[in-house]
Amino acid sequence: MPKSAAPTLLNRDSASQYRRLVSQVSGHVAERLASVDRPWTGITPAELRPVVDAVDLDRPLPDFEAALDELGELYLRDAVWFHHPRYLAHLNCPVVLPAVAAETILASVNTSVDTWDQSAGGTFIEQRLIDWTAGRVGLGPDADGVFTSGGTQSNLQALLLARDEAVENVVKNSAEPLRSVEALPRLRLFASAHSHFSVVKAARLLGLGEDAVITVAADDRYRMNPAALDGAIENCRADGLVPAGVVATAGTTDFGSIDPLEPIAEVCEAHRVWMHVDAAYGCGLLVSPTRRGLLAGIERADSVTVDYHKSFFQPVSSSAVLVRDRSSLRHVTHHADYLNPAEGMFPNQVDKSLQTTRRLDALKLWMTLRALGPDAVGGMFDAACDLAGQVWEHLEADPRFETAAPASELSTVLFRLAGGDDEVQRLAREAVAAAGEGMVAATRVEGRTALKLTLLNPETRLSDIGPVLDALDRHATRIKEDR
Repeated sequence: MPKSAAPTLLNRDSASQYRRLVSQVSGHVAERLASVDRPWTGITPAELRPVVDAVDLDRPLPDFEAALDELGELYLRDAVWFHHPRYLAHLNCPVVLPAVAAETILASVNTSVDTWDQSAGGTFIEQRLIDWTAGRVGLGPDADGVFTSGGTQSNLQALLLARDEAVENVVKNSAEPLRSVEALPRLRLFASAHSHFSVVKAARLLGLGEDAVITVAADDRYRMNPAALDGAIENCRADGLVPAGVVATAGTTDFGSIDPLEPIAEVCEAHRVWMHVDAAYGCGLLVSPTRRGLLAGIERADSVTVDYHKSFFQPVSSSAVLVRDRSSLRHVTHHADYLNPAEGMFPNQVDKSLQTTRRLDALKLWMTLRALGPDAVGGMFDAACDLAGQVWEHLEADPRFETAAPASELSTVLFRLAGGDDEVQRLAREAVAAAGEGMVAATRVEGRTALKLTLLNPETRLSDIGPVLDALDRHATRIKEDR
Protein backbone atom coordinates (compact mmCIF):
# COMPACT_ATOMS: atom_id res chain seq x y z
CA MET A 1 0.00 0.00 0.00
CA PRO A 2 1.41 3.44 -0.88
CA LYS A 3 2.39 5.54 2.11
CA SER A 4 -0.11 8.27 1.15
CA ALA A 5 -2.97 5.75 1.38
CA ALA A 6 -2.08 4.65 4.93
CA PRO A 7 -4.85 5.26 7.46
CA THR A 8 -4.50 8.39 9.57
CA LEU A 9 -5.22 8.12 13.27
CA LEU A 10 -7.00 10.87 15.18
CA ASN A 11 -4.42 12.51 17.41
CA ARG A 12 -2.69 15.82 18.03
CA ASP A 13 -0.80 15.60 14.75
CA SER A 14 -3.98 15.10 12.73
CA ALA A 15 -6.09 17.76 14.46
CA SER A 16 -6.16 20.06 11.43
CA GLN A 17 -7.03 17.17 9.11
CA TYR A 18 -9.79 16.16 11.51
CA ARG A 19 -11.23 19.66 11.34
CA ARG A 20 -11.22 19.58 7.53
CA LEU A 21 -12.83 16.14 7.32
CA VAL A 22 -15.62 16.97 9.76
CA SER A 23 -16.31 20.20 7.92
CA GLN A 24 -16.29 18.34 4.60
CA VAL A 25 -18.72 15.69 5.85
CA SER A 26 -21.08 18.18 7.48
CA GLY A 27 -21.08 20.26 4.31
CA HIS A 28 -21.88 17.20 2.20
CA VAL A 29 -24.76 16.16 4.47
CA ALA A 30 -26.04 19.73 4.67
CA GLU A 31 -26.22 19.89 0.88
CA ARG A 32 -28.21 16.66 0.85
CA LEU A 33 -30.57 17.93 3.54
CA ALA A 34 -31.16 21.12 1.60
CA SER A 35 -32.14 19.12 -1.49
CA VAL A 36 -34.43 16.55 0.19
CA ASP A 37 -37.93 16.95 -1.22
CA ARG A 38 -39.42 13.58 -0.27
CA PRO A 39 -38.88 11.05 2.52
CA TRP A 40 -37.49 8.34 0.22
CA THR A 41 -36.68 7.71 -3.41
CA GLY A 42 -38.56 4.41 -3.51
CA ILE A 43 -35.54 2.48 -4.75
CA THR A 44 -35.88 -1.32 -4.72
CA PRO A 45 -33.42 -3.92 -3.36
CA ALA A 46 -33.00 -5.27 -6.89
CA GLU A 47 -31.78 -1.86 -8.04
CA LEU A 48 -29.46 -1.01 -5.18
CA ARG A 49 -27.90 -4.29 -4.07
CA PRO A 50 -25.91 -4.95 -7.29
CA VAL A 51 -24.39 -1.49 -7.07
CA VAL A 52 -23.21 -2.07 -3.50
CA ASP A 53 -22.06 -5.61 -4.25
CA ALA A 54 -19.94 -4.31 -7.13
CA VAL A 55 -17.75 -2.24 -4.82
CA ASP A 56 -14.27 -3.76 -4.47
CA LEU A 57 -13.44 -3.28 -0.82
CA ASP A 58 -9.89 -4.52 -1.37
CA ARG A 59 -9.11 -1.56 -3.67
CA PRO A 60 -9.40 1.79 -1.86
CA LEU A 61 -10.39 4.94 -3.67
CA PRO A 62 -7.81 7.71 -4.26
CA ASP A 63 -8.90 9.84 -1.30
CA PHE A 64 -11.57 10.53 1.26
CA GLU A 65 -13.42 12.92 -1.03
CA ALA A 66 -13.86 10.16 -3.60
CA ALA A 67 -15.13 7.82 -0.88
CA LEU A 68 -17.60 10.47 0.27
CA ASP A 69 -18.87 11.00 -3.26
CA GLU A 70 -19.34 7.25 -3.68
CA LEU A 71 -21.23 7.10 -0.38
CA GLY A 72 -23.57 9.73 -1.69
CA GLU A 73 -24.58 7.40 -4.50
CA LEU A 74 -24.69 4.19 -2.47
CA TYR A 75 -26.42 5.49 0.65
CA LEU A 76 -27.27 9.15 1.08
CA ARG A 77 -29.12 9.55 -2.22
CA ASP A 78 -31.63 6.81 -1.31
CA ALA A 79 -31.62 7.18 2.48
CA VAL A 80 -34.92 7.34 4.34
CA TRP A 81 -35.16 10.84 5.78
CA PHE A 82 -37.09 10.77 9.05
CA HIS A 83 -37.11 14.55 9.27
CA HIS A 84 -39.28 14.89 6.17
CA PRO A 85 -42.90 15.83 7.07
CA ARG A 86 -44.29 13.02 4.91
CA TYR A 87 -42.34 10.32 6.71
CA LEU A 88 -45.22 8.82 8.69
CA ALA A 89 -44.30 5.17 9.05
CA HIS A 90 -42.39 3.87 12.07
CA LEU A 91 -41.16 4.99 15.48
CA ASN A 92 -38.25 6.92 13.99
CA CYS A 93 -37.90 10.52 15.02
CA PRO A 94 -36.18 13.57 13.60
CA VAL A 95 -33.23 14.42 15.81
CA VAL A 96 -32.37 17.60 17.67
CA LEU A 97 -29.21 19.45 16.66
CA PRO A 98 -27.45 19.45 20.07
CA ALA A 99 -27.59 15.65 20.08
CA VAL A 100 -26.20 15.45 16.55
CA ALA A 101 -23.33 17.74 17.56
CA ALA A 102 -22.70 15.54 20.60
CA GLU A 103 -22.32 12.54 18.27
CA THR A 104 -19.24 14.20 16.82
CA ILE A 105 -17.74 14.61 20.27
CA LEU A 106 -18.44 11.13 21.56
CA ALA A 107 -17.28 9.44 18.33
CA SER A 108 -14.09 11.47 18.26
CA VAL A 109 -13.09 10.87 21.88
CA ASN A 110 -14.35 7.26 21.63
CA THR A 111 -15.03 6.91 25.33
CA SER A 112 -16.11 3.51 26.57
CA VAL A 113 -18.48 3.93 29.50
CA ASP A 114 -17.72 0.73 31.33
CA THR A 115 -15.03 1.64 33.86
CA TRP A 116 -13.70 4.83 35.40
CA ASP A 117 -10.28 4.53 33.78
CA GLN A 118 -11.93 4.49 30.34
CA SER A 119 -14.56 7.13 30.96
CA ALA A 120 -13.83 9.54 33.83
CA GLY A 121 -16.44 12.34 33.51
CA GLY A 122 -18.52 10.22 31.16
CA THR A 123 -19.25 7.90 34.11
CA PHE A 124 -20.85 10.74 36.04
CA ILE A 125 -22.68 12.18 33.04
CA GLU A 126 -24.44 8.87 32.42
CA GLN A 127 -25.17 8.30 36.10
CA ARG A 128 -26.55 11.83 36.49
CA LEU A 129 -28.94 11.26 33.57
CA ILE A 130 -30.04 7.92 35.03
CA ASP A 131 -30.77 9.66 38.34
CA TRP A 132 -32.58 12.48 36.54
CA THR A 133 -34.76 10.08 34.56
CA ALA A 134 -35.50 7.94 37.62
CA GLY A 135 -36.53 11.14 39.38
CA ARG A 136 -38.88 12.02 36.53
CA VAL A 137 -40.37 8.54 36.79
CA GLY A 138 -40.60 8.81 40.59
CA LEU A 139 -38.82 5.57 41.45
CA GLY A 140 -37.40 6.80 44.74
CA PRO A 141 -33.97 7.20 46.37
CA ASP A 142 -32.78 3.62 45.81
CA ALA A 143 -33.30 3.72 42.04
CA ASP A 144 -30.56 3.11 39.52
CA GLY A 145 -30.11 2.00 35.93
CA VAL A 146 -27.91 2.03 32.88
CA PHE A 147 -28.01 3.17 29.26
CA THR A 148 -28.63 0.45 26.66
CA SER A 149 -28.74 0.03 22.90
CA GLY A 150 -32.54 0.20 22.72
CA GLY A 151 -35.86 -0.96 24.09
CA THR A 152 -35.27 -4.60 23.18
CA GLN A 153 -32.12 -4.74 25.29
CA SER A 154 -33.75 -2.74 28.08
CA ASN A 155 -36.70 -5.13 28.20
CA LEU A 156 -34.37 -8.13 28.12
CA GLN A 157 -32.36 -6.85 31.06
CA ALA A 158 -35.45 -5.96 33.07
CA LEU A 159 -36.94 -9.41 32.56
CA LEU A 160 -33.60 -11.03 33.39
CA LEU A 161 -33.71 -9.24 36.74
CA ALA A 162 -37.33 -10.31 37.26
CA ARG A 163 -36.41 -13.90 36.39
CA ASP A 164 -33.49 -14.06 38.77
CA GLU A 165 -35.41 -12.42 41.62
CA ALA A 166 -38.13 -15.04 41.17
CA VAL A 167 -35.61 -17.90 41.02
CA GLU A 168 -33.97 -16.71 44.23
CA ASN A 169 -37.33 -16.74 46.00
CA VAL A 170 -38.25 -20.18 44.67
CA VAL A 171 -34.93 -21.70 45.74
CA LYS A 172 -35.02 -20.00 49.14
CA ASN A 173 -38.57 -21.16 49.90
CA SER A 174 -38.28 -24.67 48.49
CA ALA A 175 -38.87 -27.48 50.99
CA GLU A 176 -36.31 -29.61 49.11
CA PRO A 177 -32.88 -28.58 47.83
CA LEU A 178 -33.41 -27.00 44.42
CA ARG A 179 -30.96 -25.79 41.81
CA SER A 180 -31.69 -22.49 40.11
CA VAL A 181 -31.97 -24.08 36.68
CA GLU A 182 -34.67 -26.43 37.99
CA ALA A 183 -36.88 -23.47 38.84
CA LEU A 184 -36.88 -21.99 35.33
CA PRO A 185 -39.60 -24.21 33.79
CA ARG A 186 -42.08 -23.02 36.43
CA LEU A 187 -41.66 -19.30 35.76
CA ARG A 188 -44.28 -17.32 33.87
CA LEU A 189 -44.42 -13.77 32.50
CA PHE A 190 -47.59 -11.78 31.80
CA ALA A 191 -48.20 -9.29 28.99
CA SER A 192 -51.04 -8.22 26.75
CA ALA A 193 -51.24 -9.31 23.13
CA HIS A 194 -50.25 -5.75 22.20
CA SER A 195 -46.96 -5.69 24.10
CA HIS A 196 -43.74 -5.43 22.12
CA PHE A 197 -42.44 -8.61 20.47
CA SER A 198 -39.23 -8.23 22.48
CA VAL A 199 -41.07 -9.65 25.50
CA VAL A 200 -41.50 -13.02 23.81
CA LYS A 201 -37.99 -12.77 22.40
CA ALA A 202 -36.61 -12.13 25.88
CA ALA A 203 -38.45 -15.17 27.24
CA ARG A 204 -36.67 -17.32 24.66
CA LEU A 205 -33.27 -15.81 25.37
CA LEU A 206 -33.76 -16.22 29.12
CA GLY A 207 -34.38 -19.93 28.79
CA LEU A 208 -38.06 -19.69 29.64
CA GLY A 209 -39.47 -20.26 26.16
CA GLU A 210 -42.28 -18.48 24.34
CA ASP A 211 -44.93 -20.50 26.17
CA ALA A 212 -43.81 -18.89 29.42
CA VAL A 213 -45.44 -15.62 28.30
CA ILE A 214 -49.12 -15.67 29.26
CA THR A 215 -51.29 -13.35 27.20
CA VAL A 216 -53.57 -11.17 29.29
CA ALA A 217 -56.84 -9.94 27.81
CA ALA A 218 -57.13 -6.30 26.74
CA ASP A 219 -60.04 -3.89 26.62
CA ASP A 220 -61.57 -2.28 23.54
CA ARG A 221 -58.84 0.37 23.57
CA TYR A 222 -56.14 -2.30 23.47
CA ARG A 223 -55.06 -1.81 27.08
CA MET A 224 -54.33 -4.64 29.49
CA ASN A 225 -57.30 -5.59 31.67
CA PRO A 226 -56.17 -5.55 35.34
CA ALA A 227 -58.95 -7.93 36.42
CA ALA A 228 -57.86 -10.39 33.74
CA LEU A 229 -54.28 -10.03 34.95
CA ASP A 230 -55.33 -10.78 38.51
CA GLY A 231 -57.18 -13.90 37.35
CA ALA A 232 -54.26 -15.06 35.20
CA ILE A 233 -51.85 -14.80 38.12
CA GLU A 234 -54.27 -16.69 40.38
CA ASN A 235 -54.60 -19.46 37.79
CA CYS A 236 -50.84 -19.60 37.40
CA ARG A 237 -50.32 -20.19 41.11
CA ALA A 238 -53.16 -22.72 41.22
CA ASP A 239 -51.30 -24.72 38.58
CA GLY A 240 -48.15 -24.77 40.71
CA LEU A 241 -46.37 -22.23 38.52
CA VAL A 242 -44.48 -19.10 39.55
CA PRO A 243 -45.49 -15.59 38.36
CA ALA A 244 -42.12 -13.97 37.70
CA GLY A 245 -43.03 -10.67 36.08
CA VAL A 246 -45.71 -8.51 34.53
CA VAL A 247 -44.98 -6.30 31.52
CA ALA A 248 -47.22 -3.24 31.28
CA THR A 249 -46.85 -1.11 28.17
CA ALA A 250 -46.86 2.68 28.17
CA GLY A 251 -47.32 3.21 24.46
CA THR A 252 -48.02 0.13 22.36
CA THR A 253 -46.32 0.19 18.98
CA ASP A 254 -49.49 -0.17 16.93
CA PHE A 255 -52.11 1.66 18.96
CA GLY A 256 -50.21 4.09 21.15
CA SER A 257 -52.26 2.77 24.05
CA ILE A 258 -51.12 2.97 27.66
CA ASP A 259 -51.99 0.11 29.99
CA PRO A 260 -53.71 1.23 33.24
CA LEU A 261 -50.57 1.41 35.34
CA GLU A 262 -52.11 2.17 38.74
CA PRO A 263 -54.50 -0.84 38.78
CA ILE A 264 -51.79 -3.09 37.37
CA ALA A 265 -49.44 -1.95 40.14
CA GLU A 266 -52.12 -2.84 42.69
CA VAL A 267 -52.37 -6.36 41.26
CA CYS A 268 -48.59 -6.80 41.17
CA GLU A 269 -48.15 -5.58 44.73
CA ALA A 270 -50.96 -7.81 45.99
CA HIS A 271 -49.32 -10.85 44.40
CA ARG A 272 -45.75 -9.68 45.06
CA VAL A 273 -44.84 -9.97 41.38
CA TRP A 274 -42.22 -7.87 39.59
CA MET A 275 -43.81 -5.07 37.55
CA HIS A 276 -41.97 -3.86 34.47
CA VAL A 277 -43.21 -0.90 32.42
CA ASP A 278 -42.13 -0.78 28.80
CA ALA A 279 -42.28 2.96 28.17
CA ALA A 280 -39.98 2.88 25.15
CA TYR A 281 -42.53 4.87 23.14
CA GLY A 282 -44.33 6.82 25.85
CA CYS A 283 -41.29 7.98 27.81
CA GLY A 284 -41.59 11.42 26.22
CA LEU A 285 -44.55 11.95 28.52
CA LEU A 286 -42.06 12.23 31.37
CA VAL A 287 -41.22 15.74 30.12
CA SER A 288 -44.62 16.62 28.66
CA PRO A 289 -46.03 19.90 29.99
CA THR A 290 -49.60 18.64 29.48
CA ARG A 291 -49.71 14.81 29.38
CA ARG A 292 -47.53 13.59 32.26
CA GLY A 293 -50.66 12.28 34.03
CA LEU A 294 -51.02 9.54 31.41
CA LEU A 295 -48.13 7.79 33.15
CA ALA A 296 -49.72 7.80 36.60
CA GLY A 297 -48.63 4.63 38.38
CA ILE A 298 -45.30 4.23 36.58
CA GLU A 299 -43.57 5.27 39.79
CA ARG A 300 -44.70 1.99 41.35
CA ALA A 301 -42.85 -0.16 38.80
CA ASP A 302 -39.87 -2.33 39.70
CA SER A 303 -38.25 -1.56 36.35
CA VAL A 304 -38.88 0.79 33.44
CA THR A 305 -37.68 0.93 29.84
CA VAL A 306 -37.20 4.34 28.21
CA ASP A 307 -36.14 4.99 24.62
CA TYR A 308 -34.76 8.49 24.28
CA HIS A 309 -34.28 7.79 20.56
CA LYS A 310 -38.04 7.78 20.10
CA SER A 311 -39.90 10.52 21.93
CA PHE A 312 -36.87 12.48 23.20
CA PHE A 313 -35.71 13.07 19.59
CA GLN A 314 -32.27 11.55 20.07
CA PRO A 315 -30.13 9.79 17.45
CA VAL A 316 -30.01 6.00 17.66
CA SER A 317 -28.89 4.49 20.00
CA SER A 318 -30.13 6.04 23.20
CA SER A 319 -32.15 3.97 25.66
CA ALA A 320 -32.05 3.02 29.32
CA VAL A 321 -33.40 0.52 31.79
CA LEU A 322 -34.22 1.82 35.27
CA VAL A 323 -34.85 -0.13 38.48
CA ARG A 324 -36.53 0.85 41.72
CA ASP A 325 -34.01 -1.05 43.84
CA ARG A 326 -30.40 -0.85 42.72
CA SER A 327 -29.58 -4.08 44.54
CA SER A 328 -31.46 -6.01 41.84
CA LEU A 329 -28.71 -5.07 39.38
CA ARG A 330 -26.46 -7.58 41.17
CA HIS A 331 -27.92 -10.18 38.82
CA VAL A 332 -25.91 -8.77 35.91
CA THR A 333 -22.70 -8.09 37.83
CA HIS A 334 -19.62 -10.16 37.08
CA HIS A 335 -16.18 -9.23 38.35
CA ALA A 336 -13.18 -9.59 36.06
CA ASP A 337 -9.70 -9.07 37.49
CA TYR A 338 -8.53 -6.99 34.52
CA LEU A 339 -11.60 -4.74 34.43
CA ASN A 340 -13.72 -4.43 37.56
CA PRO A 341 -12.26 -6.50 40.40
CA ALA A 342 -14.46 -6.97 43.43
CA GLU A 343 -12.11 -4.87 45.54
CA GLY A 344 -12.17 -1.99 43.03
CA MET A 345 -12.31 1.51 44.52
CA PHE A 346 -13.61 3.50 41.54
CA PRO A 347 -17.19 3.87 40.29
CA ASN A 348 -18.09 1.96 37.16
CA GLN A 349 -21.09 1.25 34.95
CA VAL A 350 -20.15 -2.22 33.73
CA ASP A 351 -21.42 -3.77 36.98
CA LYS A 352 -24.93 -2.77 35.87
CA SER A 353 -24.81 -3.54 32.17
CA LEU A 354 -25.24 -6.51 29.86
CA GLN A 355 -22.62 -4.88 27.66
CA THR A 356 -18.95 -4.27 28.36
CA THR A 357 -17.66 -1.81 25.78
CA ARG A 358 -20.34 0.86 25.44
CA ARG A 359 -20.51 4.30 23.81
CA LEU A 360 -21.16 7.46 25.79
CA ASP A 361 -24.61 7.76 24.21
CA ALA A 362 -25.73 9.62 27.31
CA LEU A 363 -23.78 12.65 26.08
CA LYS A 364 -26.41 13.27 23.39
CA LEU A 365 -29.21 13.59 25.93
CA TRP A 366 -26.98 15.63 28.22
CA MET A 367 -26.29 18.21 25.52
CA THR A 368 -29.96 18.27 24.56
CA LEU A 369 -31.10 19.02 28.09
CA ARG A 370 -28.38 21.61 28.65
CA ALA A 371 -29.03 23.40 25.35
CA LEU A 372 -32.82 23.06 25.00
CA GLY A 373 -34.21 21.92 28.36
CA PRO A 374 -36.80 19.21 29.08
CA ASP A 375 -39.83 21.44 28.52
CA ALA A 376 -38.84 22.01 24.89
CA VAL A 377 -38.47 18.26 24.32
CA GLY A 378 -41.82 17.57 25.99
CA GLY A 379 -43.46 20.28 23.94
CA MET A 380 -42.27 18.65 20.73
CA PHE A 381 -43.75 15.30 21.76
CA ASP A 382 -46.99 17.04 22.72
CA ALA A 383 -47.14 18.56 19.23
CA ALA A 384 -46.88 15.10 17.66
CA CYS A 385 -49.63 13.77 19.92
CA ASP A 386 -51.84 16.76 19.16
CA LEU A 387 -51.38 16.18 15.45
CA ALA A 388 -52.44 12.53 15.79
CA GLY A 389 -55.74 13.67 17.29
CA GLN A 390 -56.31 16.09 14.43
CA VAL A 391 -55.54 13.45 11.81
CA TRP A 392 -57.86 10.92 13.44
CA GLU A 393 -60.73 13.43 13.41
CA HIS A 394 -59.95 14.28 9.78
CA LEU A 395 -60.11 10.63 8.78
CA GLU A 396 -63.37 10.14 10.67
CA ALA A 397 -64.90 12.90 8.57
CA ASP A 398 -63.43 11.81 5.21
CA PRO A 399 -65.63 9.24 3.41
CA ARG A 400 -62.63 7.91 1.48
CA PHE A 401 -61.26 6.40 4.71
CA GLU A 402 -62.35 4.65 7.87
CA THR A 403 -60.54 4.66 11.19
CA ALA A 404 -59.42 1.21 12.32
CA ALA A 405 -58.95 1.91 16.04
CA PRO A 406 -59.96 4.53 18.61
CA ALA A 407 -57.95 7.74 18.81
CA SER A 408 -54.49 7.07 20.23
CA GLU A 409 -53.29 8.30 23.61
CA LEU A 410 -49.98 9.06 21.90
CA SER A 411 -49.19 9.67 18.24
CA THR A 412 -50.31 6.74 16.09
CA VAL A 413 -53.32 6.67 13.79
CA LEU A 414 -54.78 3.45 12.32
CA PHE A 415 -57.10 3.61 9.32
CA ARG A 416 -58.15 1.89 6.10
CA LEU A 417 -59.06 2.92 2.61
CA ALA A 418 -62.85 2.58 2.57
CA GLY A 419 -64.12 -0.22 0.36
CA GLY A 420 -60.68 -1.71 -0.11
CA ASP A 421 -59.67 -5.25 0.82
CA ASP A 422 -56.32 -6.18 2.32
CA GLU A 423 -54.59 -6.28 -1.05
CA VAL A 424 -55.78 -2.78 -1.95
CA GLN A 425 -54.39 -1.45 1.36
CA ARG A 426 -51.05 -3.13 0.73
CA LEU A 427 -50.67 -2.17 -2.92
CA ALA A 428 -51.71 1.44 -2.35
CA ARG A 429 -49.21 1.80 0.47
CA GLU A 430 -46.44 0.29 -1.64
CA ALA A 431 -47.30 2.53 -4.58
CA VAL A 432 -47.09 5.67 -2.46
CA ALA A 433 -43.68 4.64 -1.11
CA ALA A 434 -42.36 3.65 -4.55
CA ALA A 435 -43.34 7.04 -5.96
CA GLY A 436 -41.65 8.84 -3.05
CA GLU A 437 -44.95 10.48 -2.14
CA GLY A 438 -44.83 9.45 1.49
CA MET A 439 -43.97 6.68 3.93
CA VAL A 440 -46.86 4.89 5.67
CA ALA A 441 -46.71 1.70 7.77
CA ALA A 442 -49.16 -1.18 7.98
CA THR A 443 -50.27 -3.71 10.59
CA ARG A 444 -53.16 -6.06 11.37
CA VAL A 445 -56.20 -5.06 13.40
CA GLU A 446 -58.84 -7.65 14.20
CA GLY A 447 -57.50 -9.87 11.42
CA ARG A 448 -57.54 -7.18 8.72
CA THR A 449 -54.79 -5.05 7.22
CA ALA A 450 -54.76 -1.49 8.46
CA LEU A 451 -52.59 1.44 7.43
CA LYS A 452 -50.69 3.20 10.18
CA LEU A 453 -49.35 6.70 10.63
CA THR A 454 -46.71 7.04 13.32
CA LEU A 455 -46.28 10.74 13.98
CA LEU A 456 -43.06 11.78 15.69
CA ASN A 457 -42.19 14.93 13.80
CA PRO A 458 -43.32 18.05 15.68
CA GLU A 459 -43.00 20.07 12.47
CA THR A 460 -45.38 17.90 10.44
CA ARG A 461 -48.77 19.50 9.83
CA LEU A 462 -52.14 18.23 8.67
CA SER A 463 -51.39 19.99 5.38
CA ASP A 464 -48.36 17.69 4.94
CA ILE A 465 -50.42 14.57 5.56
CA GLY A 466 -53.27 15.54 3.23
CA PRO A 467 -51.24 14.90 0.03
CA VAL A 468 -50.23 11.46 1.32
CA LEU A 469 -53.87 10.57 1.97
CA ASP A 470 -54.79 11.87 -1.48
CA ALA A 471 -52.07 9.72 -3.03
CA LEU A 472 -53.28 6.62 -1.17
CA ASP A 473 -56.80 7.20 -2.44
CA ARG A 474 -55.60 7.84 -5.99
CA HIS A 475 -53.54 4.64 -6.10
CA ALA A 476 -56.36 2.64 -4.49
CA THR A 477 -58.81 3.87 -7.11
CA ARG A 478 -56.41 2.88 -9.90
CA ILE A 479 -55.81 -0.54 -8.36
CA LYS A 480 -59.53 -1.25 -8.12
CA GLU A 481 -60.09 -0.04 -11.68
CA ASP A 482 -57.26 -2.25 -12.96
CA ARG A 483 -59.01 -5.26 -11.50
